Amino acid sequence: MHHWCDELEFCILKGCRKVSFIKYFIRSSYLNISKLAECIVTIPIQKSYNPNLIYDMISISSLKHLRIPFSLFLMPVYFFALALTPNHSESRILWVFIAIHLFLYPSSNGYNSYFDKDEESIGGLKHPPKVTQDLYWLSLVFFLIAIGIGASINFSFAIMLLIYGLVSMAYSHPSIRIKKYPWLSWFIAGLFQGYFTFAMAYAGLSNLSWDVLYKPHVLIPGLLTSLMLWGNYPLTQVYQHGEDSRRGDRTLSLLLGIKGTFLFSALAFMITGAAFAWYFLDRNQTDILWIYLAAMTPIMLYFLTWFSFIRLNPTKYANYKWAMGMNYFSALALNAFFIYYFLENTQILQALGY
Repeated sequence: MHHWCDELEFCILKGCRKVSFIKYFIRSSYLNISKLAECIVTIPIQKSYNPNLIYDMISISSLKHLRIPFSLFLMPVYFFALALTPNHSESRILWVFIAIHLFLYPSSNGYNSYFDKDEESIGGLKHPPKVTQDLYWLSLVFFLIAIGIGASINFSFAIMLLIYGLVSMAYSHPSIRIKKYPWLSWFIAGLFQGYFTFAMAYAGLSNLSWDVLYKPHVLIPGLLTSLMLWGNYPLTQVYQHGEDSRRGDRTLSLLLGIKGTFLFSALAFMITGAAFAWYFLDRNQTDILWIYLAAMTPIMLYFLTWFSFIRLNPTKYANYKWAMGMNYFSALALNAFFIYYFLENTQILQALGY
């Protein structure tokens, strides 16, 4: 076992403090991510250890701020890429998903929470706990693990994970803080969570290089995912006006106002629907288009219902509950649609007799 792994074993068995423990992984010159999981799994099996150690190493607050379940809302991008991937592999399907949704996104969430230090509701946490120092280091550990997993697939995928993470850091870090610029933050968030993530997932799933970024068969559907996110992004900010104002973040929703945010999103949703209709018709997939429209129906009904309440009382109904409801409806409907599209595109359903 490597020297750093021996030191890790000593640290775990002796119960080192949480921040020092996490800093160890970041700063150690012996860091070997490909062996990290093996080390963590084998040490507890080999020897007894303090069962309460997890509470010493990582705070429950930090685990909550990773907001791993929040990845559900961004899964449609992954499933859309999966549906169009020409070169499927069971192992890559699993590891690309793990790298992006269980490590990269939580890392981004934790990093953002550390610098925002929100006291009011945020996406996925109605009552966010106070952030602690170990959240910063934990987010970096998750980031490194994501890159390590990516490197086991191919170099290009790992670099794309790195780029996404660095842009996410620039979005939150006070020295750059893209988040405080309304139009720039809107554009960057939609571009990277949509088009760039689509291309990144496509490259990882297909074991291809980053030149997929400018291939038309990746660029066009990737931009479609960005259109979805550009429409929804301001709605995720609509209940955070007070805290964003106090922090000095002039978000797009704050700039547009509550009603303006809904009008903007309504226009963006119409453009997105028309763009997807063109895409499926261009591919001679009329049946898929009808299923897409059926999946979008409950999302639009929820949005219009919410908008009708907003017109009556913007302050009362621009809240966390309604915003998360919109996210859940969108995620469930679109995940179901893109999973179906994957099964249909790959002819798995036909092979099963459907």
